[in-house]
Amino acid sequence: MSKVGRGGRRTAPYAFTEQGVAMLSSVPNSDRAVLVNVAIMRAFVKVREIMATHKDLAHKIEALERKYPDHEIGGGW
Repeated sequence: MSKVGRGGRRTAPYAFTEQGVAMLSSVPNSDRAVLVNVAIMRAFVKVREIMATHKDLAHKIEALERKYPDHEIGGGW
């Protein structure tokens, strides 16, 4: 989080983007951390596949992103 007067986010995010998870997962180096990272990345892939096959759901999420521009709902799908 940034200091007051410096700009940027003032509160902790509610969710991480796919890129954020990938960067964060490079820090721990245990077997369990690797397994958790793989599971999270597979979840992102699955959501991306669902979005590709269910365009109506994608449009609803895009509408939410426009309604709440201060939150990163889609994470750059």
